[in-house]
Amino acid sequence: MNPNVLCVIMGGGRGTRLNPLTKLRCKPAVPLAGKFRLVDIPISNCLNSGINKIFVLTQFNTASLHRHIQSSYKFDPFGGGFVDILSAEQTEKGEAWYQGTADAVRQNLNHFGARKNDLFLIVSGDQLYRMDLQAVIQQHLKSGAEVTIAAKALPLNKIDGLGLMRVDDDMTIRAFAEKPKDPKVIQELAISDALKSHIKGLDAKENYALANMGIYVFNRSTLFEALDSDTTDFGKEVIPAMLGKVKMASYIFTGYWEDIGTVRSFFDANLQLTDPNPQFDFYDAGRPIYTHARYLPAARIHSSTVERAIIAEGSTLEGCRITRAVVGVRSRIDEGTELDNVVAMGADFFESDDKRRENRERGRPDLGIGKRCKIRNAIIDKNACIGDDVVLDPEGKPDLFQDGPVYVRDGVLIVQKGGIVPSGTRICK
Repeated sequence: MNPNVLCVIMGGGRGTRLNPLTKLRCKPAVPLAGKFRLVDIPISNCLNSGINKIFVLTQFNTASLHRHIQSSYKFDPFGGGFVDILSAEQTEKGEAWYQGTADAVRQNLNHFGARKNDLFLIVSGDQLYRMDLQAVIQQHLKSGAEVTIAAKALPLNKIDGLGLMRVDDDMTIRAFAEKPKDPKVIQELAISDALKSHIKGLDAKENYALANMGIYVFNRSTLFEALDSDTTDFGKEVIPAMLGKVKMASYIFTGYWEDIGTVRSFFDANLQLTDPNPQFDFYDAGRPIYTHARYLPAARIHSSTVERAIIAEGSTLEGCRITRAVVGVRSRIDEGTELDNVVAMGADFFESDDKRRENRERGRPDLGIGKRCKIRNAIIDKNACIGDDVVLDPEGKPDLFQDGPVYVRDGVLIVQKGGIVPSGTRICK
């Protein structure tokens, strides 16, 4: 019989490199692909893999994440499944918030109700990938490992900020370094030619290393023993300390995987979904990505030109031009407006006629994007109000530029959540 698997999703990160998208919400709650949230990805991977006992650990700006999970994931009483939210809490044992990934799990061990032979699957809440997690579990059991770490082979020029590991031909992990900077160390951790030949899709002329995906399978006893210490982080402390003491193996993942750690990676991952054959496919009927059922009407498009775009339900496009864009739920884009390379997250509500009249009397633009605007290389966060004749383009603006609710980061212009951009505003070169 297969052991019981408990999944722990790490959703407590502050997400400072994604600011201002994380100014009012935690990173797993950031909207994705017009209608989803980042946390929907790991939850859906679990459910599609037959794993339905899921704990989400949260800490910073949690309100919107809690609302989304509570409204999205409801289980019948017969399957035994759940998605439970565990927020940082003060107890008699301590008053500190989570100090890292390992500390977050340690502080919640008494809530998991784990039995002797249970397995723990620990995953990140802010990555874009589709994985059969049962394959990881089965390799873990077959290999006899006490810890299995999912890894992705990446070119050496793309491993900055990631943990790296060296493995034997039988996938046993022999060396591990968390976010190494020394070129000599990185080169020592590079994949051997023999192993490279067994990994699908690698360029024989390129040098690769196995990067830690932040997806771990632990035997219950091994996890509890490892956390019986003052260590705070899996990658920095727990995994290196276990090398040579317990059997650790790597599961090599060959599919698409994107760590949504920066504004640029978030922006590119969203726009890549508009490609004719996107690397991540939301249109897989056998492995759906679940989210909140909103019961919205279909998008309404009048006299508009749309090229390479995702248009979410409840949206209204009136006489505009959309080129390579993700248009989120309840978006309103008015006549004469042009969007080019834009992620517009939409709105949490429809604005009534009475509310619009009231706001106009106070000089506030309507919810959505007004007339004759030109917006390029931008993220328009939820509930933004952009007036008429607005021009927004990050070209020529320095990193961390800010003008009211408008930011520029990683070469992307961002209108923050609920931001008001008056008619006639020009932020461009």
